[in-house]
Amino acid sequence: MEGGDDCSFPPDSSDDHSQRGSVASSATLSRAQDVLVYLFGDSAVHLTVEGLGSVTVQELGRSVREALHIPDSVQDAFAFWLCSPLLELQLKARHQPYKLCRQWQDLLYRFTEASEEDISQDEPYLQYRRNVFYLKSKELQIEDEGVLRLLYEEARSNILTGRYPCDPEHWTGLGALSLALEEGTGLESQQFTTTVREKKLSSFLPAHVVMGSGGLLSTLRGKSSRHAGLEQNLLEEYRKISTSAGNSPEPTQLLHQYLNTCHSLPYYGCAFFVGEIDKPAQGILQRAKRKAVNVGICLEGVYVMDVKEKHVLLGLRFSELSWDHSYPEEEGDSHILWLEFDGEEDGTAVNKLLKIYSKQAELMSGFIEFCVELKSASEGGAAAEMDGEASLSQQPAGQEGRSKNGRGGRRGMLHRQGSVVCSRVHSLNTISYVDNGKEIKRLKPKRAASFFTRQASATTYSAVQVAESLEQG
Repeated sequence: MEGGDDCSFPPDSSDDHSQRGSVASSATLSRAQDVLVYLFGDSAVHLTVEGLGSVTVQELGRSVREALHIPDSVQDAFAFWLCSPLLELQLKARHQPYKLCRQWQDLLYRFTEASEEDISQDEPYLQYRRNVFYLKSKELQIEDEGVLRLLYEEARSNILTGRYPCDPEHWTGLGALSLALEEGTGLESQQFTTTVREKKLSSFLPAHVVMGSGGLLSTLRGKSSRHAGLEQNLLEEYRKISTSAGNSPEPTQLLHQYLNTCHSLPYYGCAFFVGEIDKPAQGILQRAKRKAVNVGICLEGVYVMDVKEKHVLLGLRFSELSWDHSYPEEEGDSHILWLEFDGEEDGTAVNKLLKIYSKQAELMSGFIEFCVELKSASEGGAAAEMDGEASLSQQPAGQEGRSKNGRGGRRGMLHRQGSVVCSRVHSLNTISYVDNGKEIKRLKPKRAASFFTRQASATTYSAVQVAESLEQG
């Protein structure tokens, strides 16, 4: 499971109210303790910390930056996260990691659907990684090779695990850059083949691409043929790098190229949460089923991704959505994050509501609110940069070309229709409704106003007021 937070988590995490936080004796914690801070790429920073029980993220940060030789000018590029297979949380400077570790099971009960057994066995680790709120425009200006490598290792992990869905031209080019960074750009064809087979394709290409979708029905011959094709594509991209960069390009040049490619993915740098959405009904008698999704949230917007298929289901900038979250009203109900956005049904302009079932709905709602406030406060260059970077592929399918209620004129497609980055609104089970000025009603009456024209201004964001009847939808 994946999650992330900075703004609202958790209200009592850095005080002494938790019973779990006061278990260890103060005498033990006053002595020097060894602490491992993990990095992407299977490495860690080993620190010896005095007074571990009360040390803050801010204090740890100084020690880690010193150990990694990170310049003060880019200290905001990274943050501390508490991570496990069940939950990931970005920490604030004032948080005390030891106390949060003592409260970890409480956090898992509150924010995950994990079983009691899984929760009892789960242990978090402290990780130093990219700060969700660090602007991509600042990242492009970094020249320090060590800092770039830290960012590269994290981006590479997200590409290989499929957390950042991308198209073949992206993952092939990125795989070739990884090979060039590890082995240089001077490998001949036979050396290339030997190296790739020794290190395995999964070191360079996403796991779901290498594995394929055939499962047990996939023959060895088919698998071998597919891998040969992937190797050939990787070789062609590698040769392009060798030709354009020469035989000994600077590592920083290749690192910048890798990160720049990742920046074209609108969800680069997101914090990730987990949830489920309703699958479209297949028949009258079939019970409604749910689909597992990852929800990525960053300074630019919200992205709902299919966990299994590794593609985007819905991508929206903050100017294109309203949101709210609701708590369970009865036992067995779910926490829900509601996303409202502009849509179309049978030629009629409608508002659409997507329900995301997740115990992390409260975290997601608070995270969105914090990003919106941060974005609104950063007027000028930073705000312009974010608006300019937001990918047009986030537009719902079939709406890219038409003027959208005063939010700009005709827009072109940046990605081909089959791209994994494109929204797939047609495949979502959404609630469509219109607002007749009195109450929210289901389609089909012609609506009196778009949600967007109901907003006070383009920079105002409102929470969705969900009608009781829609809770059942």
